[in-house]
Amino acid sequence: MRARRSGVVTAAAVIAPMLACAAVLGGCGSTTDSIGYDGPGGIHLTRLTKLPSYPSPCRDLGKSDAEIANKLAGWFQQLFHGDSNTQAIYFPMGADQANIQDILHNKEVRTEGVGLAMMIAIQMDKREEFDRLWTYASAVLEYKDGPKRGYFQSHCDTPIATTQVCDDPYGEAQMTTALIFAHDRWGSTTTIDYETEAVELLTVMRHKQDENGGIVGGVTDTFDAAAALPYDVPTDERAAAHWGRPSIVMPAYYDLWAEATADPFWTRAAIAARSYWQRTVHPTTGLVPVRATFGGDRVPYWDSYLAEAYRAQISMALDQIWTKGVQWEIDEAKKLLDFFRGKGISTYGATYTLDGTVIDSSRDNGLIAVNGVTAMVGSPVDAASFVTQAWDLGVPTGIPRYYSGILGLTSLLILSGQYQVW
Repeated sequence: MRARRSGVVTAAAVIAPMLACAAVLGGCGSTTDSIGYDGPGGIHLTRLTKLPSYPSPCRDLGKSDAEIANKLAGWFQQLFHGDSNTQAIYFPMGADQANIQDILHNKEVRTEGVGLAMMIAIQMDKREEFDRLWTYASAVLEYKDGPKRGYFQSHCDTPIATTQVCDDPYGEAQMTTALIFAHDRWGSTTTIDYETEAVELLTVMRHKQDENGGIVGGVTDTFDAAAALPYDVPTDERAAAHWGRPSIVMPAYYDLWAEATADPFWTRAAIAARSYWQRTVHPTTGLVPVRATFGGDRVPYWDSYLAEAYRAQISMALDQIWTKGVQWEIDEAKKLLDFFRGKGISTYGATYTLDGTVIDSSRDNGLIAVNGVTAMVGSPVDAASFVTQAWDLGVPTGIPRYYSGILGLTSLLILSGQYQVW
């Protein structure tokens, strides 16, 4: 297990908002602060409320529980424990670590992949894989000192089809939610204190500038305090320009964080995220840009519907499934499905300009999987066609298996009603 982070830094980040609250309001109560329940032994998260049921379009197709279980097990086995040269994206490292590798991009390790794999592991009750992934992330990817301390190294796409080292709020949000779920499902009494790790991630995302004494070296909080939206990258100059990404906002997660911590900021972030989506998507096609300013203005070179934008559709669907979201998400899902139906359900391409001109006409299994999830929300007459295509996908192999694999298994879990709040 890695060495603990500095308790002094974490305590300062927690205490500062409490003192500010006391000064303004004359006291905020004796049991709750902006991070969570302050009970015996320190900060504690409130257990999340589990939903009574989840929709399962796979069952609606007539798939039996056994068929669904076998499908999920097959995907997991191949992606996590298949042949390392042609099948796996999960790679054990040493005695207690593992990472997720983007084979297509020189075997890069991205927090996106690690975070989504942790979410998959918690949903499928795969504790060993979960613990290995988090141990690797905290030991290898996490910055241990300097202005970025507590953030995690990842890789982000560039306009010229390459990647660069970055801090990606999407991956960190996935890891945070996975840790909260792990605490609720497995408890925090063994080697990894999931609760403390989640609290520290929430703290650094909210209070990085408090820790650093302002913006140091271009490093900001993950979330803009006024807009309540995550910056595109909170560790470089793009934060100052108020750039964001529709694919990194996750209102369903923020609502859960609000429930776990009693911090009203996260409720405000959820509301802001839903509004941000509405400002950024194309009004006719519904297609989602990769990047846009907080105000919804287009960002040069990123004003297209590219593979990264697929993630937004999963987040919209989860917002409907977990929180009922807003009516706009249902309308948006229908608009997207109308667009892809118009391009041919079995022939639509991988990427488009926002007004609907094809950029890459090839089929992308990641998009096929995601559109199956979108059909859960939009509920078109031909929803079953989109869901069937997602179900029929084979587990990807070869060099490009990472992105379509991680999105495919995530989508199948959602479509089978097994992507749940723990």
